[in-house]
Amino acid sequence: MAPDWPAIDDDAPDLTESPWAEKLAEAPVQRGRPKSDRTKVSTTIRLDADVLERFRADGPGWQSRINDALRDWLAKR
Repeated sequence: MAPDWPAIDDDAPDLTESPWAEKLAEAPVQRGRPKSDRTKVSTTIRLDADVLERFRADGPGWQSRINDALRDWLAKR
């Protein structure tokens, strides 16, 4: 048996006729994570198996750690 929604929600205010209806209609819909200042590019790179295993062994974020290691190496050059 389907729920009787009017009976269940009879104490809830009707948002279509309230001042909030206009505010809710104007609110921008934002989906996903916020845009980063640094955009990343998808690429393919060949790494030695032991190097990759060490980065992956530390858990999630291993790709970012490889990126950070490469950035550090570039800064030292």
